[in-house]
Amino acid sequence: MQFSENSRVWVYQSDKKLTDNEVLQIKVLLDNFTTGWTAHNNQLKAKAEVRYNRFLILVVDESQAGASGCSIDKSVNFMKQLQDQFNLNLFDRFNLAYREGNEILSTGRNDFETLLKEGKIGTETIVFNNLVQNLAELQTKWEVPFKDSWHIQLFGNLVTA
Repeated sequence: MQFSENSRVWVYQSDKKLTDNEVLQIKVLLDNFTTGWTAHNNQLKAKAEVRYNRFLILVVDESQAGASGCSIDKSVNFMKQLQDQFNLNLFDRFNLAYREGNEILSTGRNDFETLLKEGKIGTETIVFNNLVQNLAELQTKWEVPFKDSWHIQLFGNLVTA
């Protein structure tokens, strides 16, 4: 099924790496949710995926039916259920993810600042912009060097190199 590059995207980041078994379980639940996801009794053209055993991504192609406030509330409630069921935190916006080699790590804001000050995170470190709005941005602006992300506006004065 093709999705428009303008499809809306919501990225939920887990505060810990999920096991492969958890990912399999979550994928089944995500598929069940997106299959039945509606807005004002209209079926949404939706899909979901788990990336890097850490990010849960919902996608809605609004070309046939738009996501409404109620349908977005349904997705948030569903994510809260997943969070409780798997003992995760999916709603901490200051849990920041970055790449270290092939590993995806995340840390709180204060520890992120410390890593910047120590030079362990620098301008070329890949960070994750979970504020992307659509599929096109997910493909081009989600995994970006620190210097090209929103993070630089918040933490740029702490970067050593």
